[in-house]
Amino acid sequence: MVSRTSERTTSKDKIARVLRPPQVHRGRRVVAGVLVLGLLVWILPFVWMLLGSFKTQGEILRRPPTFWPEQFTGQNYATWFAELDFSRYFLNSVIVAVITVLGNLVFCSMVGYALAKMSFFGKRLLFGLVMLTLMVPGVVTFVPLFVQTAKLGLLDTYAALVLPFLTAPVGVFLMRQFISGIPDELLEAARIDGANEWTLFSRVVLPLCGPALATLAILTFLGSWNNFLWPLVVSQSADLYTLPIALSLYSTGQHSTNYGLLLAGSVLVIAPILLLFVVLQRWFVQGIATTGLK
Repeated sequence: MVSRTSERTTSKDKIARVLRPPQVHRGRRVVAGVLVLGLLVWILPFVWMLLGSFKTQGEILRRPPTFWPEQFTGQNYATWFAELDFSRYFLNSVIVAVITVLGNLVFCSMVGYALAKMSFFGKRLLFGLVMLTLMVPGVVTFVPLFVQTAKLGLLDTYAALVLPFLTAPVGVFLMRQFISGIPDELLEAARIDGANEWTLFSRVVLPLCGPALATLAILTFLGSWNNFLWPLVVSQSADLYTLPIALSLYSTGQHSTNYGLLLAGSVLVIAPILLLFVVLQRWFVQGIATTGLK
């Protein structure tokens, strides 16, 4: 009986494929071709960067350029690890990025929960202020933020690198929109069982916010990891340099640029971001797709 049913299903699929208009097949092929072409255009600079990091300075500057290295060399990576104290800059970037991500996950989710599920005076006004700050360019607050940091005596410290970015308006908005989609009946049932607001937030809401938290973690990590101007201004010693600063200062000289060193450093900077996205991509896509949906 099962075999006859499967045979009927297979025959129906074959008939559907035969009767399917040829325009559908052509359209799919065109779409697939365009997507493959876009993928090649997007990935080609990264392939060039990776291969260029194994070339010598002379081969990189050669005209016409070579795509595949004639002779692979690891000197550029050896320079980063042996001469330029790469581990120190990498550790600084990791410390700043991890603390910034944890701060955003905690505080943005708290504010988002309050704006989404709690009732208090001025709630709409507060959310309006959050939305308003989304439209304020960061360069507008750069100088006042630096002056305030300097008056607090926090220059050339990890606190100066971390404290201004522990919360972000986009994170509050993201968490608020996602938490708004959680049914109120679920929270009411927990309240009837005697749960307080902290229990609701930590044991009911947060476990359901995995996609949104993963999305916020990736976006925050990306912004913190690539942040260049603020760490350059507040870091007054090489001990606090992050990877983007080291990449800019040590690979670009006053009269010349060491392109091999620059490409190798770029690979080292990008690799953790790609790894994080690969690990969290399923939750990231789910968080973007479901945020704001009821």
